[in-house]
Amino acid sequence: MKKVYADAASALEGLTFDGMTVMAGGFGLCGIPENLILALRDSGAKDLTVISNNAGVDDFGLGLLLHTRQIKKMVSSYVGENKTFEKQYLSGELELEFNPQGTLAERIRAGGAGIPAFYTKTGVGTLVAEGKDHRDFDGETYVMETGLKADLAIVKAWKGDGEGNLVYRKTARNFNPMMATAGKVTIAEVEEIVPVGSLDPDHIHTPGIFVQRIIKGQHEKRIEQRTVRAA
Repeated sequence: MKKVYADAASALEGLTFDGMTVMAGGFGLCGIPENLILALRDSGAKDLTVISNNAGVDDFGLGLLLHTRQIKKMVSSYVGENKTFEKQYLSGELELEFNPQGTLAERIRAGGAGIPAFYTKTGVGTLVAEGKDHRDFDGETYVMETGLKADLAIVKAWKGDGEGNLVYRKTARNFNPMMATAGKVTIAEVEEIVPVGSLDPDHIHTPGIFVQRIIKGQHEKRIEQRTVRAA
């Protein structure tokens, strides 16, 4: 099966629809599939549920989908850098399912591993535990969290080959590997496509069995918050 596509638009062809659930890798602006996000915006798909650590910034990343009001609901753990997100949420236009960050990561990992639910101490006694099943284990109270899956996972990697094997670079690894396992279809955008067999098997982070389509993207690599020392 041919996995390499010419660009993001062709890689998304036939996969997008209104009301779909999308996982988007990245942390802040680090390791985000920016080309696939742009193509998703241009697809016109709306009423999206997006599972992502955050919503990008106002003019980049998932913030572009908020600007066009294509996102109906966010499942996230951090939303502090996006004024558009804030405005839409406070006005009731955007739904938010808030998660502790470790819980979000484990919900995605569980979904990819076929685990429907698990118990954690994180969030017990707080708003995020309201309405959820509670159980006691060894004298401690735990709250049940469900695994997460998506119709489509879009991820960003450093290198990939024609079989979809992926290698991430440093902190850009973040949420991408677990999301790659939890989509019915996973599309990866990479900085470099290398020949099959050239990646050291011991260094592959996501095996190609989880990836159905792959593209080589052009990446801007913005800095979310530039911090410099005064002269």
